[in-house]
Amino acid sequence: MNQITKEIAEKMIHAIDDKLGKDTMMIDISQISSVADIFIITTADSERQTKAIADNIRKNLEEINMIPLHKEGYNDGKWILLDCGDLVVHILHQNERQFYNIEGIWKDGNIIDIDNTFNRNI
Repeated sequence: MNQITKEIAEKMIHAIDDKLGKDTMMIDISQISSVADIFIITTADSERQTKAIADNIRKNLEEINMIPLHKEGYNDGKWILLDCGDLVVHILHQNERQFYNIEGIWKDGNIIDIDNTFNRNI
């Protein structure tokens, strides 16, 4: 992961943590897909919280003059996807995360230890 991607990912992780996202993980899929380099996945307890996390990510990205290229699922709030090019964020309600099992689908990717990578103390 290059330095710019790492800095953007760190902003996203902190935005998620600020709104109490759960079970946040980061998967490097750059060696197995051309869709993106990194997936960030987190869980929220409600549709309201998924939207709050998405809004906070967007706010944090605006601080560095960046906006997601595409946003899906915001109105429903059960699974919000923010496409930021090399980084894609999945914010899922608990039921959707269990059902769709994104981390299982992308199990061949490399899980990044976000606690050590970003000096995260959750």
